[in-house]
Amino acid sequence: MNEDHVRALVRDALARRLAQESGEFPQPPAANPMTFSSHASHYRYALPDSGGACLIEPAVPCNHCGYCQSHGH
Repeated sequence: MNEDHVRALVRDALARRLAQESGEFPQPPAANPMTFSSHASHYRYALPDSGGACLIEPAVPCNHCGYCQSHGH
């Protein structure tokens, strides 16, 4: 989300609020889909097979959740 997008959101919110106070209801703003980019917290590391046991809790069988391959976020 960049500064222009935040400014557009604030303008839309203010316009809706002022329209409610005056009794007018403007058309809803057009949909603006957000784009997501990858982040370091979503990377997964390649680890050797643990033999079926969880690397975090060795007493528990591995259910392939990926927690041990990431930063845990």
